[in-house]
Amino acid sequence: MKKKVAFVCVHNSCRSQMAEGWAKKLGSEVFEVYSAGTESYPEVKPLAIKVMEEAGVDMSGHYPKLLSDIPTEIDILITMGCNVKCPHVPCRYREDWGISDPSGGTIEDYRGTRDVIKEKVEDLIEMVRRECK
Repeated sequence: MKKKVAFVCVHNSCRSQMAEGWAKKLGSEVFEVYSAGTESYPEVKPLAIKVMEEAGVDMSGHYPKLLSDIPTEIDILITMGCNVKCPHVPCRYREDWGISDPSGGTIEDYRGTRDVIKEKVEDLIEMVRRECK
């Protein structure tokens, strides 16, 4: 049975979207993947889409979602280091990744964030695989 994982940050416009993209690409056999924000935002950051595309992850259909748009019960909740207290989301496991927001930075900042998120998603996939054996 797949684990429901949700990646949450403030606007769901960059880091949580990248995490969703990586989790869908690398962990589709173990995860049912969601991402959301605590505040609305008009679009996914174009540089986030661009750097993920460079890495072979298509996020062209992604759009910002709110917590109310995802399931109310999640197995794994990952916050991205939003510096805000996320509302209570029922989950079995919760972790904060503390990743800096590259918004307003250079494309290299976005690439660095993309690569850190990929490593963390790979580690999360391995953790779930070990747990499910």
